Amino acid sequence: MATFFGEVVVAPSRAGVDDEESAEEAGEETPEDREIRRELEKKREIDVLWTLKSGASTESSAGEPLACSTFIVAIGHHAAAFLSSFILDSVCWEVVGVVKLWNEWCRTSNTTNVLPTDSFCLFYRLISDPTVLLCQCSCYVAEDQQFQWLEKVFGCMRKEGLQVTILSTCPVADYKTQESTLTLPSPFLKALKTKEFKEQVCCPLLEQPNIVRDLPAA
Repeated sequence: MATFFGEVVVAPSRAGVDDEESAEEAGEETPEDREIRRELEKKREIDVLWTLKSGASTESSAGEPLACSTFIVAIGHHAAAFLSSFILDSVCWEVVGVVKLWNEWCRTSNTTNVLPTDSFCLFYRLISDPTVLLCQCSCYVAEDQQFQWLEKVFGCMRKEGLQVTILSTCPVADYKTQESTLTLPSPFLKALKTKEFKEQVCCPLLEQPNIVRDLPAA
C-alpha cells in the first residue's frame, strides 16, 4: 500500500483470469479457434526498431542495452505536441528509433517520416548528450499490449541510474476536486512519483481520489 497518496505503487492484477476461467468452462478450443488466436496475437506483437547505426533499422534485441540517464515519455496527442513545440523544435535532437504496433484503434509503421495527424511512437536522442532520450507516443496502446510495450522499450535500456519522466494529459472534466473546475487554471500540472524519486517535485502531487490510467499508469 502507499505510504501517502501521490506515490506510485505496484498492485497485483488478475487481468485475464475471468476470461481464462470462462474459456475452460466453455470447453476446449477448436483447432480453428487456436489458429485465429495465434494469428491475432502475432499481429498484435509490438516491434521496437532502432536506427542508431548508419540509419539502418535494427531489432532492439540485437544489440547491447542503451546507456540512458534520462528518459522522457510523452503519451497522447497533447503531450506529444508539447514536446514538438517546446523541446524538439530545434536541431539538437535526432530520431533514433520507432515502435511499430497494431490494434483496433491505431496502426503505426516503421517509418520516421510522420505527419502531425499520424499515430506514431518515435524515439529521439539529444545530440550533445546521447544518454538523454525522448519518446513521443501519440498512438493508442491497448491494455493487452501495455506490458509488452514496457518490456520491449525498457528492455533496450540500462536500468542503473535511469530517471524516467512521464507526461500525459486528461480532460479537466475528469479531475475530481471540491472546488469548481471553472476556477481552475487551464492547463494545470499535477504529479505522481515513486518512492525511489528523492528530488523535489516541480508541482503539487495529485490528490485523492484522482488516478492515472492506461499506459502512463503502467
